[in-house]
Amino acid sequence: MTASQAGAADQVRVLIADDQKVVREGLVSLIGLLPGISVVGAATDGDDAVSQAGELRPDVVLMDLNMPRCNGVEATERLREAHPEISVVVLTTYSDDAWVFSALQAGARGFLTKDAGADEIHRAITTVAAGQAQLDPSVQRRLLDALNQGQRFAIAGPEQAADGEAAPPDDLTPREAEVLSQIAAGLSNAEIAETLFVSEATVKTHINHLFTKTGLRDRAQLVRYAFQHGLVS
Repeated sequence: MTASQAGAADQVRVLIADDQKVVREGLVSLIGLLPGISVVGAATDGDDAVSQAGELRPDVVLMDLNMPRCNGVEATERLREAHPEISVVVLTTYSDDAWVFSALQAGARGFLTKDAGADEIHRAITTVAAGQAQLDPSVQRRLLDALNQGQRFAIAGPEQAADGEAAPPDDLTPREAEVLSQIAAGLSNAEIAETLFVSEATVKTHINHLFTKTGLRDRAQLVRYAFQHGLVS
């Protein structure tokens, strides 16, 4: 292996996803200049990001949230399920708490606003590539405030069950447990999709997984199951 090949192998490979051409091209130029990082592709929306990630296998996807067809939240969730080794850093002007928390619940490991400087972007990419999390300080404050107010999120892992167990039963993922709690709250598939910022097709996939893992047959049984296992109160 030559010195140049060894250097390329050590670089963090990044895929950029943003529907605005001027932003996308600007990020490609900026990030391409950062030391230890190489840009391997640029996607125009969430569907494109998932497709290119499967082909290019980047280490990190820098993901916008508010994109057409497939938004950044759903794309992040699809990436976590299909390619859990790929980390996602959200970079967006869309800083509404519901979007922020949904992106984190979907599996994003980092969150930056678009006024972040090159040093902040570089630090976030290298940090999540190393397996850690990196959140904008304002996002950290809002997250802590929300948790202190008793709001419940399945961000880093599953919610604590009422009996103190650390994980949902039957190997449910945090997102499946979240969908189950929404079902128990009486929400329809369309309402769950709107709440979690994903498509109804994604919700149906999670529900099918719930039926398979729990061995149950209908929504009424899922509701009873959720209450029995302390996933909703």
